[in-house]
Amino acid sequence: MTIVHNQKLRRLARVRSKIKLNLGVPRLSVHRSNCHIWVQIIDDKHGKTLVSTSSKTLKLAKMTKLKQAEAVGTAIAALALKKKITKIRFDRGLYRYHGRVKALADAARAGGLDF
Repeated sequence: MTIVHNQKLRRLARVRSKIKLNLGVPRLSVHRSNCHIWVQIIDDKHGKTLVSTSSKTLKLAKMTKLKQAEAVGTAIAALALKKKITKIRFDRGLYRYHGRVKALADAARAGGLDF
């Protein structure tokens, strides 16, 4: 494995170990590719996805990737508030808290989610 891949795996393990400390609160999991960003709120206690959305389902192809992430963050916050979810844990996975991941988190916070 390459050094960069090992760094990503260590980052993932570090983030997951911190998230597992508070299983009573749902987690907001982020996945990003070169073109799209997916986000879902998961209840780890029951193993169920409570709410999910992505830049593909919102049909945001004409926007820049940063604006797409902001729109997805706002949308997930609105969906979560409809299900009466206000407090979550942010699972950025193996991605650094920078760029699109940060934009999504800031938009979700502005939309009313607490993490």
